[in-house]
Amino acid sequence: MILVTGGAGFIGANFVLDWLAQHDEPVINLDKLTYAGNLETLASLQGDARHMFVQGDIADSALVTGLLTEHRPRTIVHFAAESHVDRSIHGAEDFIQTNIVGTFRLLEAVRAHWSALPDAEKQAFRLLHVSTDEVYGSLAPDAPAFTETHGFEPNSPYSASKAASDHLVRAWHHTYGLPVVTTNCSNNYGPFHFPEKLIPLMIVNALAGKPLPVYGDGMQVRDWLYVKDHCSAIRRVLEAGSLGETYNVGGWNEKPNIEIVHTICALLDELRPRADGASYTTQITHVKDRPGHDRRYAIDARKLEAELGWKPAETFDTGIRKTVQWYLDHPDWVARVQSGAYRQWVQTQYGAPATA
Repeated sequence: MILVTGGAGFIGANFVLDWLAQHDEPVINLDKLTYAGNLETLASLQGDARHMFVQGDIADSALVTGLLTEHRPRTIVHFAAESHVDRSIHGAEDFIQTNIVGTFRLLEAVRAHWSALPDAEKQAFRLLHVSTDEVYGSLAPDAPAFTETHGFEPNSPYSASKAASDHLVRAWHHTYGLPVVTTNCSNNYGPFHFPEKLIPLMIVNALAGKPLPVYGDGMQVRDWLYVKDHCSAIRRVLEAGSLGETYNVGGWNEKPNIEIVHTICALLDELRPRADGASYTTQITHVKDRPGHDRRYAIDARKLEAELGWKPAETFDTGIRKTVQWYLDHPDWVARVQSGAYRQWVQTQYGAPATA
């Protein structure tokens, strides 16, 4: 049995779905169900005895200890995190509480449980901590991509809180011997992505006839990783990753944001043309850039390929087409996830009503 934290969020839910599609090993899914947690993503698992969902907080030490004691998972995959940069700028406290305090309390509960295991179970136990490329800071246009030895230079409350959690995980390994591995991934995209992030927001807004808000000049560069590729990388690191090591997971797809938006518009022009015959690009609107917006992230994933033989299966062209098609095929999921809280967030962030 494995325990997944944050398994109702975007990446966590995709991981749970992929895991149970390939394994019969059961999953305990612990998620607080904040705005970005969505049980509807896991609807296909309803009635599946291999999936046990528990609503709760990783910072609840008694709850986590009880789950560990009762179910004795051999592995913990730790996705649970507040993860949106813009939200962290408007309100950092939730990020500190979940990403730092929550990770600390999870580590302490896991350490106490692991320390009491019989030797054979102790040797087999793993905790995989899922982190982000944003802990490394911002790259100059011609600088080499981030490697695992790149220094941490976080520039937002979100990335600072994730950097802190990475440091805690490392310290618990070196101080207490806790068997951990860490992955730092680039920007994920794909099915079930909450529509506040760039790609799903552009798709949803385009189809609704709303403006497509692009920060500043749109030349911020990111490396894009299809979420199912990320899931396969995590499974590989769980299988064969070296304890105490960090593995960068990237898609080898550096793209400026404005190019992403134009690609989405072109796919929608092809797959779901506007009634008036105009291109969706006419909906692009440039808005004031956010404070401290990092200009470029890029992941060097060669260590993961060289040591563990992992490479992404999707190119950006194949992955983005699958993603756009998924949103076209699942309007009900999109409609239900767009709660009142989501609409209020869009209005706060972009200065316009979500219905504009």
